[in-house]
Amino acid sequence: MPAAITVHAPATTANLGPGFDTLGLALDLWNETRVSLEGERIVIHTHGEGEGQTLPAGEHLLVRAMRRVYEVCGHPFPQGLHLWAHNRIPWGSGLGSSAAAIVSGLLAANALLGNPLPSTELLLLAARLEGHSDNVAPALLGGLTVSLFQDEQVLVRPLPWRPFQVTVVLPEFSLPTQVSRRFLPQQVSLSQAVRNMARAFFVAQAFAEGDLTLLRQAMQDELHQPYRLPLIPGAQEALAAAQSLGAAVALSGAGPSLIAFSLPGMPPVAPAMQEAFARAGLRSRTFALQIAPQGASLRFQTG
Repeated sequence: MPAAITVHAPATTANLGPGFDTLGLALDLWNETRVSLEGERIVIHTHGEGEGQTLPAGEHLLVRAMRRVYEVCGHPFPQGLHLWAHNRIPWGSGLGSSAAAIVSGLLAANALLGNPLPSTELLLLAARLEGHSDNVAPALLGGLTVSLFQDEQVLVRPLPWRPFQVTVVLPEFSLPTQVSRRFLPQQVSLSQAVRNMARAFFVAQAFAEGDLTLLRQAMQDELHQPYRLPLIPGAQEALAAAQSLGAAVALSGAGPSLIAFSLPGMPPVAPAMQEAFARAGLRSRTFALQIAPQGASLRFQTG
């Protein structure tokens, strides 16, 4: 058995406008988690994002995910466990921090047990813990994915994509996913559903072709963004500012971050988006990223 296991898990963005709860994309912003069996209790060291915000070990997503693997495999959970989490994905940002933690815990526990669970079972466990599959699928597989979590099954496929420049602007505003979902309608019209379904197909095709013009046209939504954007001061103005510079823009997951796709040579969108948030009284951070072709990975350390 390895003395320690290190897991690298990427940030993810979900929905991509009209692909509500189905489309997801891995980004090259990585959490690094080192796990070792030692001592007589669970010890968690957090560095980077979330440092100083402690949770009881039993509530930590990393531990919950690991414990679930041990339960499924019929093994007692180890009493002595050390976890070092170097987090680069901001918490509560719409960039899949919970998916990264879940995937990291599942992969680490599975490796400690000798990898008894196949990737399909790990994806199902991840979707159960997360409640949906749109973030955990690209966190595990990388790239662009479409997935459906229904009837205790996950149907998933990787989709072709070409590179875009990715800009994420994260305002200093708290909008938990479970809160934002309360503002979503329980029913929509048939015409809204048809338009969103068509746009989601066009988003996938735009990524396959690297067609930014098509992506700008398709990355509109009628199911969640009209209800979530007004909850975030300055978000509608920031989105419009990036669009005016030629970018394709959407709310990243449930927000509060916005994600903009552009091509080399285009005007930078981050300053205009930050200015819009500043006018609304919010400071913000920016991330210049690329699409991550690979999902979470493991490294074994011995001795």
